[in-house]
Formats: sequence, structure tokens, C-alpha cells
Amino acid sequence: MADSLELWRRGGAAFTHRGHDLFVRRGGDPRAPVLVLIHGFPTASWDFAPLWAALVARWRVLTLDLLGLGLSAKPPGHRYSIGEQADLIQGFLRAEGVTEYHVLAHDYGDTVAQELLARGGRQPALRSVCLLNGGIFPEAHRPLLIQRLLSSPLGPLVARLSTRTTFAASMHRIFGPGRAPTPAELDGWWALITHGNGRAALAGVSRYRQERRRLRTRWVGALQATPVPLRLIIGTADPIAGASVASRYRQLVPRADVIELDGVGHYPQVEAPERVLAAYADFRAGHGVG
Repeated sequence: MADSLELWRRGGAAFTHRGHDLFVRRGGDPRAPVLVLIHGFPTASWDFAPLWAALVARWRVLTLDLLGLGLSAKPPGHRYSIGEQADLIQGFLRAEGVTEYHVLAHDYGDTVAQELLARGGRQPALRSVCLLNGGIFPEAHRPLLIQRLLSSPLGPLVARLSTRTTFAASMHRIFGPGRAPTPAELDGWWALITHGNGRAALAGVSRYRQERRRLRTRWVGALQATPVPLRLIIGTADPIAGASVASRYRQLVPRADVIELDGVGHYPQVEAPERVLAAYADFRAGHGVG
């Protein structure tokens, strides 16, 4: 990662939403267009550290650790939902005085972005969405066994029994052949997962897979109907949300704009940050959205 987890943490602050303290980061020119980064499961906003310096040089960038993840609050027994995560992002943006914004999202964050799209013209106004690897179509998603178990009735037990070793094995499986996760990255991610008794929250947060199936019509429909510019940047070597998702996206989304990153796995922003930055800058320039 470009920044160590400790440096990333020091650069952040706290934001309180409905009584929960959330870790947030702000960067860039306050007068520039706003870009919101939405991270995936089970990691945190630190996933975007390899992109941070380049992004803040061009835009006002805001990000946060979603509720139940990373350095944010992980309330025991909480009923986590995608809708609540979208609420907290909108609440954070309003508190920052933001009236319009763009989104770059990954994994779980893709689903939060779909919910934001589904909300249509609510303020602040969403102006563009770029998605990285994620299970945006339940029928094209190929979750690992550990993901299926976490969202099952066995989830709390599986979460308690999880270790850095089992986590590292899963991460190695979903990275592409050209770039393995480093020991420092794995240490950082595991520290974020376990922060604040985080393993107890994993099963609750992971129920988003059930929400994806239940709300598929709303969230896939948002991609199909939105007038907002969209792009999918996808690492095709991802075994869970790679080539199968890209193919389904082309089938279902009108005027599908897809950039495939060969040899890249589930974490393109970590595995191939320069390629992601180039594809994202091209997207923004091509649509004249700043």
C-alpha cells in the first residue's frame, strides 16, 4: 500500500452518524468536484490508499469506513443494511456541505452505490458512478465458501473461528496471478477486521448477500435506468466477481462501458492502481464530468 495503515489512520477523523462514530478521511482542494470512495467487505477505506495521492491532486476526495467495518463503530447485535450505509454516506456529505458528487466504489461499496443510484434525484446529487469488482448481479457472483458460510446461520461461529491464516488464504485466492497480497497488507487488513471486536460484526454485515437477492430488481434496475454516467472497471482474473460480472453487465446495462484489466483479481485498486487511475481519469474526461 502507498500509506501504511498507521499513516492512513492518522490522516483521518471521526464523524458521528446516529450515535455511531465513523472513521472518515478528507483530501484535495475544497473547491474541486467531490469524489466519494466506497470500500468493500470485509476491508475498509484503506483499500484506496494506493490511489489517494493521485485522486486528491485532481478532486476533493471523501471516504469513510462503513458501519461495522474498518475503524468505524461495530455495534453488537446491530441489524446492518445497505440502506443504512447509503444513509450515512448521504448524511456525511450533507454535513460536509456537498451538493453534488461522484462515486468510485468497490465490492460491497458497489451495492451501496447501486442504492444511491436507486434513490434518484435526492440531494446531494449523484453525477457519475464508477464500479470496481463487485457482486452487482447476484446470479453472476461466485462467492467463496467462507463468504457463503458467513451469511448463513453458521456465520457468527465461522466469524469467531476466523484467523489471520484463514483470511490470508482467502485473499491469496482472489488476487490475480501478477500480484499477491503482501504480508504488510494482510497484517493491516486483519487489524482492521479485528479492530473493535470486529469479528463479531462480520456475520451481521455479510447479510448484504441476502439483500442483493431480495432487492435485485431495485439495484439492477438502477443500473439499467439511470441517466448518470457509469463505468465498470473489472479485474478479469477475479474468481468471485470478475469475467462473469463483466459479461452480465454487457448483457443487462444499456450502452455498457466496461474496462477489463487482464491478469488482475478482485482488488484492482491495490493490484493495478495505475491502470485503475488511468481508466477512471479517462471515464471522467470522456463524460465531461470534471
